Order: sequence, then structure tokens, then C-alpha cells
Amino acid sequence: MSNLIFLGVALVISVVGVTILVLRSRPPSSPHSSIDQFHDKMRALAPDEPEIEGRVVRRRRTRR
Repeated sequence: MSNLIFLGVALVISVVGVTILVLRSRPPSSPHSSIDQFHDKMRALAPDEPEIEGRVVRRRRTRR
């Protein structure tokens, strides 16, 4: 009987671990997630920030 309990505990731990991994790796589903992804890609492709007299000009913040 103790062997079955051990297997049951191992199964529960495995199911919890797989559930956590699946939930963390799923794609975002918020209404603005695709817009945010596009904005992040555009920022990555944008040239470096311009400097004006030693100061860095800041761009507008994203909505999050």
C-alpha cells in the first residue's frame, strides 16, 4: 500500500509541475498584448536615443 501512496504523491507533484510550466509558457492573452509586442519590436529596431547637449531625450512610456 505504501508503494501506491508514493506513486500517488509523485503523480500529484508531476501534475502540479507540468501545470505551472504550461501556465507560464502560454502566450499573453490581454487585449493589448499584441500591441505591446509590436511596440517592443519597434523599440528594438529603433536607432539609439538622440542626445541633446549631454541629456538623453526620453521617449513616451508604454501602457502596461
